Amino acid sequence: MRDLKNLCLIGLMLAAAACASTPEPAADPVVEAASGTRTILISIDGFRPDYLDRGATPVMLAMAEEGARGVMQPSFPSKTFPNHYTLITGLTPDHHGVINNTMEDPSKPGQTFQIWDRKVAEDPDWWEGGTPLWVTAEQQGVKSATMFWPGSDYVIHDTRPGIYENFDQKLPDFARVDLVLSWLDQPPAEQPEFMTLYFDIVDTAGHLYGPESPKTTSAAAQVDAAIGRLMDGLAARGLAETTNIVIVADHGMAPIADDRIASLDDLIAPEKVRVVFNGAFIGVMPEPAHKDEVEAALLGRQDHAECWRKSELPARFVYGTHPRVPAIICLADTGWRYESSGMTVWRNSGGDHGYDPADPLMHAIFIAHGPAFREGVTLKLFENTSVYPLLAHLIGVEPVANDGNLKDMSRALK
Repeated sequence: MRDLKNLCLIGLMLAAAACASTPEPAADPVVEAASGTRTILISIDGFRPDYLDRGATPVMLAMAEEGARGVMQPSFPSKTFPNHYTLITGLTPDHHGVINNTMEDPSKPGQTFQIWDRKVAEDPDWWEGGTPLWVTAEQQGVKSATMFWPGSDYVIHDTRPGIYENFDQKLPDFARVDLVLSWLDQPPAEQPEFMTLYFDIVDTAGHLYGPESPKTTSAAAQVDAAIGRLMDGLAARGLAETTNIVIVADHGMAPIADDRIASLDDLIAPEKVRVVFNGAFIGVMPEPAHKDEVEAALLGRQDHAECWRKSELPARFVYGTHPRVPAIICLADTGWRYESSGMTVWRNSGGDHGYDPADPLMHAIFIAHGPAFREGVTLKLFENTSVYPLLAHLIGVEPVANDGNLKDMSRALK
């Protein structure tokens, strides 16, 4: 791979310095994956496309130049769990049902899905509005393995990945890479053909310090070094030329400040609503006796935000038909956030996401590198639902019905 080994070493040096409605099926036919190839899907949580051009990520930049790169628009809401599940199912959150990191379901009174609560989240009902690619792969005889991905450590449609790891944020990036490489040290017949790999430190740094902070750039450098370690490990095993790598993010990051926080309590008395979630966008359930009063107080344009009935959200959000979506959705202007009684937001001049997916600050990175991809291609802006049919194409499985379009990737494919 042209100059990539030296660039990997540069990445390692930088990191050391850093230390901290039912959708229609896809229209395009899927061809059989090239014999002997494998695909690794890498997510770098919160990695904005412009981070790639800061001079701190030489490995990924070389991969982009040797393959294809582009900018993805996340699905609404631009949050972690909804968009990771969109990437792996090809469905928008309103269609697969993981409508936020925190959510309720009318059929499960008293339960609240939260990303840290495994006891609730392991219930397949939360996930089975979509079919993750690892499920389809296993069911069609393609071995899969997941190094973290929302939902990958739960049984969904009676199936798990052939190999999976329970999420452990403390596991260092290099250790995550080494585990993936260990899967490829098995006999060829036992090696997975589709793998996921997840890094969270860029998102964490973006939240704590803001997207423009040198510490966020340093976190990007650390991930770049980990990907360099992966590429070196593949090369040492003679697998570099037969491995397709797809690098994505779930969303971007916007700067925030403590003087850009709106109080929901100033608009409506707390006892008249139940706030399901808040922050960059909020979900509100009016108490039945106060429905008209709540709507009169909230609906429409406000200072630094706008609220809609779920049925009247802008069509471009593709959001509001799922029963888990609360009755009223309010979206803050980028950089602003809501808080309410009992639900405070992060008080720090760092960063946040969850804003309008059309805002470039919410856009996400896309890089595709390997034998399936042409060199030096830059794709037009596309929606992240189209990653799923691309992955299905690469591993040679028949995709389930999805909202994506493989044609979005046609210029990148050989």
